This record gives sequence, structure tokens and C-alpha cells, in this order.
Amino acid sequence: MEPEQAILALAALAQSTRMSVFKLLVAHEPDGLAAGDVAKLLAVPQNTMSAHLAILARADLVMSERRSRSIIYRANLAALQSLTSFLVEDCCGGRADLCAPVTLCKPERSKRAKVRV
Repeated sequence: MEPEQAILALAALAQSTRMSVFKLLVAHEPDGLAAGDVAKLLAVPQNTMSAHLAILARADLVMSERRSRSIIYRANLAALQSLTSFLVEDCCGGRADLCAPVTLCKPERSKRAKVRV
């Protein structure tokens, strides 16, 4: 990933509604959500949501496809992986053995081990 693309992606995510949209779409992978459903779930007017989705699409963080009368949006997980890789590519001075692997998925809360103190 080029630095300019990383800056564009980070700028797109640096707004609370867009961050919420992106996280919602990640949670609904691989099926995605219709634009109207995203707006309803986040209680954002549809015209405002369209502007947010357009910014995320220009940053290559979301993809869209028409299904019948709906436009379905999906998170671009490849772009997210590319962004996170770009951010940590020089981690630990090039000593990969010192850097923990970056994962995109966390276990569900109910499945996480409980830590006792």
C-alpha cells in the first residue's frame, strides 16, 4: 500500500459515523448490508449515510454491488489487511520474531476464556 492510500483510508475512518459503519460491515461479512439497513441500524439519515459510504468507498474500504433494487455494501477486508500490514511493516526494526502476529478476528465474547484474578 502506498502512503497516500493509507492516509486516505485512515482519514475516512477518522470520523465516528464512518468508523461505526465500517465496523458494522465487518461484523456482517461476508453477506454485507443494504445501504438502507446500515442507515437504520446506526440511526443516520439515508442521505447522510450515502455520503459516508461514498467516502469509505473512495478510500477503498467498502465495496458495493447492486442486488435487485438494493445496493449491498461490504467491508473490503483485503484493504483492511493491506492497511494494517502497511502500518506494522517496519515493526520492531525488521525483527518479525519480536512482533506478535496481527489478526483481524477476535473470538466471540462468550467464547473467550475468563481470566480469574
